Amino acid sequence: MNENRRTVIGKVSSAKMQKTVVVTVQRLELHPKYKKYIRKRTKLYAHDERAECREGDQVLLIETRPMSRLKRWRVVKKL
Repeated sequence: MNENRRTVIGKVSSAKMQKTVVVTVQRLELHPKYKKYIRKRTKLYAHDERAECREGDQVLLIETRPMSRLKRWRVVKKL
């Protein structure tokens, strides 16, 4: 695997498309004024070649070349 590609862990929120899953990635961010941690989430579209992911699965994603207008991630494995 290439060393300079980002990897993230997220939860599959939709698996209704062919070879594509929508993955929700959560992160904690410190509020600049109130110094309190806030949960933020991002929806990422990922390529799932074998269409093995189901809704609710935890998956490892890796950054890849643009595969469509929205897809820039690829599913490496189910966790």
